[in-house]
Amino acid sequence: MSLQIGIVGLPNVGKSTLFNALTRAGAAVAPYPFTTIDPNIGVVAVPDPRLDRVAAIVRPKEVKATTVEFVDIAGLVKGASQGEGLGNQFLGHIRNVDAVAMVVRCFEDPDIAHVTAELDPISDCEVLDLELVLADLGTVERREEKVRSSAKAQPKAYAAELELLARLKAHLQTGRLAREFAASEHDAEILKPLALLTAKPRLYVANVGEASLPGGGVLAAAVAGRAVQEGAQAVVICAQIEADLADWSVEEAAEYRAELGLDTPGLERLIYAGYRLLDLITFFTATGTNVVRAWTLRRGQTVLEAAGKIHTDMEHGFVCAEVVPYASLDAAGDFNAARERGAVRTEGREYVVHDGDVIHIRFSPPH
Repeated sequence: MSLQIGIVGLPNVGKSTLFNALTRAGAAVAPYPFTTIDPNIGVVAVPDPRLDRVAAIVRPKEVKATTVEFVDIAGLVKGASQGEGLGNQFLGHIRNVDAVAMVVRCFEDPDIAHVTAELDPISDCEVLDLELVLADLGTVERREEKVRSSAKAQPKAYAAELELLARLKAHLQTGRLAREFAASEHDAEILKPLALLTAKPRLYVANVGEASLPGGGVLAAAVAGRAVQEGAQAVVICAQIEADLADWSVEEAAEYRAELGLDTPGLERLIYAGYRLLDLITFFTATGTNVVRAWTLRRGQTVLEAAGKIHTDMEHGFVCAEVVPYASLDAAGDFNAARERGAVRTEGREYVVHDGDVIHIRFSPPH
């Protein structure tokens, strides 16, 4: 399963332009509200030079990068939770994403109207927060109604959940986010199926004008400060520049970015921010000379869980794993040399995978 990031924002902040730049999917873009009627979904490969190096060593028939899925929904406006605009209709499409990217406008452009008279990204963030909180409140109320109906026959069986939902509802009614709600591990498991939007990890994307690159300016700095306070991640991107450069050659785009003071494309910075936010790592597999592939895993997960990512048969029939760190393989130049240097280790199911590990799973296939 690839990393999924939902993109939210007010109308005319550059969400769809950013989406196009990230995915080159050609989502409709226009300088008026509600351009995005249906949710746009784009899957992009995660750039990783280590994958290219492993492929150069193995020379496989096929190379598969790990991916990120971006989901772009209609712009949210004040009152979306009460049916204003279109964004609230599509919030359900991002309930199952791993993280939410909040795109905020940090650029002036007289030709593109803003939803408020004054450009204030922090105020925009507060509008978005309120609408997401109200959407979560609606989810909790619907669940509460359903549980209350079930509790008529078995009141004791549902008493604890009803009490939990009542506390959460009261919390949300004050305008606070679900992630600020005090919940035990047991409570969190009960609430997990609700997939509350304000409980999700968050990325802030400060969409700036070209003149504000590379730092982003005062408005972007305010957004970054908010992210720090929340323990979130913030990325400065000029969506229009990234969209324009998507059609350039790699060399020309890199040269122009360098002139702007940027060392990497916006896509990479956004993806890596997502990896930091969710504490994700990448491991690699090389199936003979057929396929070299990158996979995403949460830091701290075991090689048995990594085997399950590849195929359930590998997890169920796991015997052991041969592991070589990427740096060791890179230095040795091939697997045989790495083995001769003692860099290839045999690990059991409890082994914790490290970022860059190249892994070969040995397993007993089902009969």
